[in-house]
Amino acid sequence: MENFISRIYLDGFDKDSYLFEIDGLKKFKELDFTSPITIFTGENGSGKSTLLEAIAVNWGFNPEGGSKNFNFSTHDTHSPLYSSIRLAKSFRHAKDGFFLRAESFYNVASNAQDIGIGIENGFIEWGGKASHEQSHGESFLNLVNNRFRGDGLYILDEPESALSMQR
Repeated sequence: MENFISRIYLDGFDKDSYLFEIDGLKKFKELDFTSPITIFTGENGSGKSTLLEAIAVNWGFNPEGGSKNFNFSTHDTHSPLYSSIRLAKSFRHAKDGFFLRAESFYNVASNAQDIGIGIENGFIEWGGKASHEQSHGESFLNLVNNRFRGDGLYILDEPESALSMQR
């Protein structure tokens, strides 16, 4: 089965941009995705989150996270990298998707609660109760276990930060 994104092309960015100083971004012009799961590892400041955010925003996700239907901003700080990459997309269309980032998950959960996402179905996607009625880790895990339906593009930035050592 073909990946929803098969390759990323980095078209370059202004040499005066802080993005040019990020080592991980200087080391490639294109990046192939050959398996259905890709894990980025590296030191703090190496560009992992910046690249994931750029992919997500380029795909159409809210920079703070959520599905394509989330449209809110608590503080507009996402990088301009999304406009400097091109995604080689599959002919297959993702039936689902979510950009889950640990640092702004609270904001996504708050927005979902504010606009009533989940009320009509008893918060099934959040594990049966509103996210703010659970611990950060529980709501994070419940979202992954109950909301991610498969056959979609799921971009997770630092998902391990919400989990205990046992999880």
